[in-house]
Amino acid sequence: MTGADPYVPGHGDLRYEVVHHDLTLTYALPSNRLEGEAVLLCRAAVQLSQVRLDLQLKPSKVTVSGRPVRRFRSGRGSLTVDLPGPVAAGTEFIVAVRYAGNPRPISMRGMDPAGWEELEDGVIVASQPHGAPSWFPCNDRPSSKSTYALTFTTAADYHVEFSGEPVSARRRGATRTWTFRQDEAIPAYLATVQIGRYRVVDQPAVVPLRVVGPADIRPNGFSASFGLQPQMMAFFVAAFGPYPFSTYTAVITDDDLEIPLESAALSTFGRNVATGDWDNVRLVAHEMAHQWFGNAVTAERWSDIWLHEGFACYAEWLWSEESGGRSAQEWAGHHHAVLAGQSQPQPLVDPTPALMFEDWVYKRGALTLHAVRAEVGDDVFLEVLRSWVARHRGGTVTTPLFEAHCAAVSGRDLGDLFTAWLRKRSLPPLPQAAPGRIRVP
Repeated sequence: MTGADPYVPGHGDLRYEVVHHDLTLTYALPSNRLEGEAVLLCRAAVQLSQVRLDLQLKPSKVTVSGRPVRRFRSGRGSLTVDLPGPVAAGTEFIVAVRYAGNPRPISMRGMDPAGWEELEDGVIVASQPHGAPSWFPCNDRPSSKSTYALTFTTAADYHVEFSGEPVSARRRGATRTWTFRQDEAIPAYLATVQIGRYRVVDQPAVVPLRVVGPADIRPNGFSASFGLQPQMMAFFVAAFGPYPFSTYTAVITDDDLEIPLESAALSTFGRNVATGDWDNVRLVAHEMAHQWFGNAVTAERWSDIWLHEGFACYAEWLWSEESGGRSAQEWAGHHHAVLAGQSQPQPLVDPTPALMFEDWVYKRGALTLHAVRAEVGDDVFLEVLRSWVARHRGGTVTTPLFEAHCAAVSGRDLGDLFTAWLRKRSLPPLPQAAPGRIRVP
């Protein structure tokens, strides 16, 4: 089986959906030992006689709808379960898996390792795009979304965060058990766990905001970057529509990180981002914007990653405008000049697995949106973004769907514009109609 998406071969199965994950995990930090039970509510898309899950750790027991499974096979990152009887298309069934092991990042040819990783003192989980099976069984494809419940037990002097709403934290002796829920359906790669010796700072905002990190983060640097999150959230809600999750958490690890990590309702940054430099402030804005573009509205295929990264990158430029920095037109001119001096290896709609997270994908994606904005005007452009999120929240999308959406909202044929920016490698000219500062309600 080749998998559901050619960008991540061997991962995902189109024959069924996971509707809900209920995860009960126990983790020992010194030994990096994870023990868990995962209960997956699934729905068959076709008639099934077996089901295949993505899982790197070793399963010890499997049941299907409460019935013991006579035969299951694991290896090479997958768990294949022979079902007790045929499951008809449209039927829901429950797969429960007990498993354990020492989780570690998953390597894949042409990509950086992804998944569960030990820090100097704690854990970071970067599941995008293929790391989720490093710590729980799942149907690892962006087009399969589920809700989550997590119960997580570890040493009591560590703080745990999950990409969902905190419910409780109860201490028993030397351990503490944390419970979370995520009621918005998300793909497996957007589920994360972060563990460290952290404190929590609540931020008054239009939605519940928290910053979780080491107690010794520099106050000035914190104020100049993460301290801006309430204003960012208010602006993005006005520009993009209601925030799509119940809470938002920014985790600052005790380690420096090369890049921040995106996950649902939670973003993870290294302590090196806690400064007022624009290159760090923009990252705080970028990851927050992903909650709308990427996390609530998710590309069906990894080849359409520009629908995540181009949108989040353009949100950086909009925040710059809003906060008194360079306008989006100035940023567009700057990055257009940079890209004009480079040779683009692939069309934006198919950057290849090895290049999908390259900077040109982000910047050309943002420039595409800037071209749309220049063509249709600010009011229509904002309506494009808001209605895009409103109509597809909790779902998965494609580039042709976005093109059709823009045409419907604007009443214009934008086919030539999208062909030039998305499907050709040569860089189109920068739009001559220079938008001013965008005005939100």
